[in-house]
Amino acid sequence: MKQITPTPSPWRHVLPAIAFVLTACGGGGGSATAAPAAAPAPAPAPAPSNSWTLVWSDEFDAAAGTVPKAANWNYDIGNAENSGWGNHEFQYYTSNARNAQMDGSGMLVITAEKASNAGPCWNAKPCDYTSARIHTNGKVGFTYGKVEARMKLPSGQGIWPAFWALGTDLATAGWPKSGEIDIMEFIGKTPNTTYGTLHGPGYSGAQGIGKPYDFGKPVADDFHTYTIIKRPNEIVWQVDGVDYHRLTPALLPAGGTWVFEKPFFVILNLAVGGDWPGAPDATTPLPAQMKVDWVRIYKEN
Repeated sequence: MKQITPTPSPWRHVLPAIAFVLTACGGGGGSATAAPAAAPAPAPAPAPSNSWTLVWSDEFDAAAGTVPKAANWNYDIGNAENSGWGNHEFQYYTSNARNAQMDGSGMLVITAEKASNAGPCWNAKPCDYTSARIHTNGKVGFTYGKVEARMKLPSGQGIWPAFWALGTDLATAGWPKSGEIDIMEFIGKTPNTTYGTLHGPGYSGAQGIGKPYDFGKPVADDFHTYTIIKRPNEIVWQVDGVDYHRLTPALLPAGGTWVFEKPFFVILNLAVGGDWPGAPDATTPLPAQMKVDWVRIYKEN
């Protein structure tokens, strides 16, 4: 299977979760001045399957302006001083409702927008954009199973949405020993393509083991489902139910270490700029919106 090395994150990342462990449910609150436009109708609930059992999901069914549930999601804040989340990104992440809220039609909308004096950036200047990065560290996680999200991605030069996972031992092991699974990354300068990539000791940053999925048309035109299936010593990537990438310890480069037999937590974010996508320009549609219909975790029967 052909492997490529796109230039995803050197460590654009955060902290620790659990393994198919769910804490008590709770709701988020808050409202913004204006809700984003309603999205198309959500996909139907998952059909029963003999292979998979749904163990956790966030369907984002809440009133317009409601923020992500505190029982499920934490926020990363800022620009990661001196690094821009390890990638010289231009956004300042906030917990403001205008950057992450429900649209009232079953969607979580993460919005990146132009902002003045949003907060300090890595280049010792104020960041030019705000956005949101949320994660399930310490609240919801998985060791094995199927993890997927249905999303509609924004387009444009310099736009970088992602759906990914980090090992819960990040705070103690550090990156890349903690492991990183990029379930889906998209950059505006390759409008027909998303990427699935693995990072670990000996194959991180620009040496991550990745593969593109070419839609043959603009990714941002419609909703798609992005999935990993994680089994002992195997990770499989899917788009809309189709396998396109698979890795096992035997497929790592010489000297690489497999660090994925442990719990991981989930992250959703919308970055602006960075070493891989490049800077936004006059053609970049802003504000940019990443619409998430649902995130689901299944166990294999």
